[in-house]
Amino acid sequence: MSSNTAIYVRRRITNMVAMLLGGFATLLGLTFLVWILWVTVSNGISAITPTLFTKITAYGAQGGLSNAIVGSLIMDFTALLICAPIGVLAGTYLAEYANSSKLGATIRFLNDILLSAPSIVLGLFVYVIIVLPMSNMTHGAISFSGLAGSVALALIGLPVIVRTTDEMLQLVPGTLREAALSLGVPQWKLTMQVLIRAAGSGILTGILLALARLAGETAPLLFTAFGNNFMTLHPLDKMASLPVAIYQYTNDPNPAMHAIAWAGALLITMFVLALSLLTRLIFSRKKVSYE
Repeated sequence: MSSNTAIYVRRRITNMVAMLLGGFATLLGLTFLVWILWVTVSNGISAITPTLFTKITAYGAQGGLSNAIVGSLIMDFTALLICAPIGVLAGTYLAEYANSSKLGATIRFLNDILLSAPSIVLGLFVYVIIVLPMSNMTHGAISFSGLAGSVALALIGLPVIVRTTDEMLQLVPGTLREAALSLGVPQWKLTMQVLIRAAGSGILTGILLALARLAGETAPLLFTAFGNNFMTLHPLDKMASLPVAIYQYTNDPNPAMHAIAWAGALLITMFVLALSLLTRLIFSRKKVSYE
């Protein structure tokens, strides 16, 4: 056997082994994903009734999750209103104005640290800077609030949007910038009307993915919004949320409460799945070809 033939055989074997290992890893991951979805659906589907959406958690085993659903929607979208504009502007600054500077590298490093920080740490941070000062204003009563929960969630979603916006803008070809600048377009107009528009689908995808992550956060809400067994829409009151309600119901010895908790987990799973499908649909339809 010649040396060239030996090299060819060795490469074929290596490629086959790599393909088998990659296929096995994919199959293993899909198996656990399907398993998790099956367990969640099989345990939660029985509790998906009109009562779940019309009654509040104060009714116990005969209650529902209406206040938790409303509270989660309020805090998640309020957090998105806080972090989305800041994240898009910060990502734009990194990509267009501080791309190769030491300041930009430092900001990216700090953003990566914030991206990987445990959510409970961010919840404790908001507890110290918002909940405790508000407690001092109310003469010692702990002032948990939906607003504090929204701020904690915003800190979690912010680095996701910053990273996505930065990377999407860097994917825009430099020739597009050069063409706009050669026509005398100001930098701010180039950024807002050309680059943001070109990378819009990717930026929107990052925002929706950040919202999907916020929907399942529990730890920061325990230190900020805390939870509420009654319906409330005031941002300065304690506010219920689906993750916290699930946490509370799973600690209850009553099996009926466990069924409601599984139903809440199923609602969050379906919400995240819907957002993931929506992001893929938007990205596939609005994807810009630069070829």
